[in-house]
Amino acid sequence: MEKVTIDGVELILSQPDDVPMRWVGQEELVTQVLAAWMVIGDDDLPLSPRLVGKPGVGKTTLAYHAGRIMNRPVYLFQATMDTRPEDLIVTPVISDQGKIKYMASSIVSAMVKGGVAIIDEGNRMSEKSWASLAPLMDSRRYVESIVAGIKIKAHPDFRLCTTMNDDASTFELPEYIHSRLQPQIFIDFPEAEEEMQILKANLPFADEEILEYVVEFLQTSHEADERYTVRDGINIARYALKRLVERGERLTLAGRKEKTLEYMKEAASMILDPTAVQFFDDILGDEDSGEQD
Repeated sequence: MEKVTIDGVELILSQPDDVPMRWVGQEELVTQVLAAWMVIGDDDLPLSPRLVGKPGVGKTTLAYHAGRIMNRPVYLFQATMDTRPEDLIVTPVISDQGKIKYMASSIVSAMVKGGVAIIDEGNRMSEKSWASLAPLMDSRRYVESIVAGIKIKAHPDFRLCTTMNDDASTFELPEYIHSRLQPQIFIDFPEAEEEMQILKANLPFADEEILEYVVEFLQTSHEADERYTVRDGINIARYALKRLVERGERLTLAGRKEKTLEYMKEAASMILDPTAVQFFDDILGDEDSGEQD
């Protein structure tokens, strides 16, 4: 365990995250995140962008990818409705010898190491929790730990961003936090070609015809203003392929088109909802119509 001493208090640091996240397509979004984190002069400060979009569009992957491009250690913090201020900064724990040890959060560890901290689903946190981070997101660039009795300053290379889902199960950000989490970078559904690239990157073992059906399903659902995302498409394809293998079927549509589509519709119903099946039916209806023409 890596340790650091600040004002006489020893903190045990968290390890950075090393996860297989790969961003595909939409390079302009990567550029926007990197621009927000840029420092262009001695008196300049990095911004703390918030990445907003529907669940599953790749907000966390985008932030992680941008951090790795900068060759910085990346630390992920999963926010919840139960997140407390001490969870964000320093948590005291009792050691085997009965002594108190102070565990630095992933955010504080990133601050100390000059890494990138990503607060995932930040608008699930309450105002009380966000208030503890307010000094970190302005010119002060520090946090205070009440439990450890210390002030922790951020390394000049430290960068911060948060992801936020645009759904109803979230808190409204107070204005003084909202104004600190700038700019807002909106991640929308990818185009069909980019969705195919993402599917190929995540499902290299899948037959391309299966992936084409998933892309058609997603694009049709986007047009209908459904919230289905490429993550849903990956899960649908993955489950359908597992069903094929479990039944001893080959991973191809050749001679088994009907069975493959049956499993994909089953997966859509189980992973999303029964109404999602209609988009596969629409695809098949268009195919049948084309064949008759």
